[in-house]
Amino acid sequence: MAVSALALLAACTTHTPYGPARSDGAAGYASQKIEQGRYRVSYTDKDAARSHDMALLRAAEITLQEGGDWFEITGGYTDQDPGSSGPRSSVSVGGSRGSYGSGVGMGVGIGIPLGSSGADVTTVIDIVTGKGEKPDRPSVYDARSVDINLRGNAP
Repeated sequence: MAVSALALLAACTTHTPYGPARSDGAAGYASQKIEQGRYRVSYTDKDAARSHDMALLRAAEITLQEGGDWFEITGGYTDQDPGSSGPRSSVSVGGSRGSYGSGVGMGVGIGIPLGSSGADVTTVIDIVTGKGEKPDRPSVYDARSVDINLRGNAP
């Protein structure tokens, strides 16, 4: 019983490994080049803070891949999908007919989410990449520093 409880607790605290989303709305990152040096980056996770950090990490990766030194966040938002959290109830009615007769049944159920069934949080940021000395604005990030500091948070 203790092993089952530990496995359940581990399922609640694990994250999807850092990487591209396999489909729209799935956990992971997505990025789109808008024009030269301008991108839209998103990251979906169960944890809002991790979603934000991993979107920053992806922005740093893109900046470094493009030969840039820094990126500026020019816009963005966070979206939370409420559809997958909390207990759910359901009612079902079914019937059957067989060689021993027929029957009708009705069931009522309550579903309790376990593991990583919490609400998905998606952080979307628009960035502009740049080279050279980093401008002194709070919305500007040094890409190499972000990559070094957040890479350890990306299992």
